[in-house]
Amino acid sequence: MSTVVMHNVVSLDGFVADLHDDPGPLFDWYFNGDQHLTAQEMDDPSPGGLRVSQASYDHVRPVWDGIGCMVIGRHLFDITNGWEGRPPTGEHVVVVSHRPRPEGWHPEASYHFVDDVARAVATARELAGDTTVSVAAGDVGGQAFALGLVDEVAMDLVPVVLGTGKRYFGSVDTQHLLDDPHVVVRGDRVLHLRFRVRR
Repeated sequence: MSTVVMHNVVSLDGFVADLHDDPGPLFDWYFNGDQHLTAQEMDDPSPGGLRVSQASYDHVRPVWDGIGCMVIGRHLFDITNGWEGRPPTGEHVVVVSHRPRPEGWHPEASYHFVDDVARAVATARELAGDTTVSVAAGDVGGQAFALGLVDEVAMDLVPVVLGTGKRYFGSVDTQHLLDDPHVVVRGDRVLHLRFRVRR
């Protein structure tokens, strides 16, 4: 059965982007190394693409390669235009939305629009099989976390204080305990962390 991992890059004060959805310096570590890191095609980096440190590459590449399905919110879908039908990781994407797939939008893409977070995670688990389900942190991720649907929390923690913005855990407002991190990888301007959620 798949593992459900909530993931995102996050500031020291717990934000994934500013109030205008701009990650700003949170993504700087994606461009400060000499190892090309591309979505889906690791041997064919595009010019000017992602370049991370060796430590980050050794951590991120197998994580990305192990993802079978992503769960995202409609807002992320809209601001990325669903990555033009080609997810950055995995073969499938489940979009939590009360609106259907845009008419005529990449009919060949394996994107599924579901209007409920719990059903979205269940659908993603079916699609992922034995691979990982990656749930984007933020509002949808926070809802999945609060419902007890997340097995692990993964953070790419960067040494930036944004002061305000979109929260990693969305609107979660109750206490939850996680285990000690079982993954701690120091990259260049990023600390990769992964925690199991206590049941």
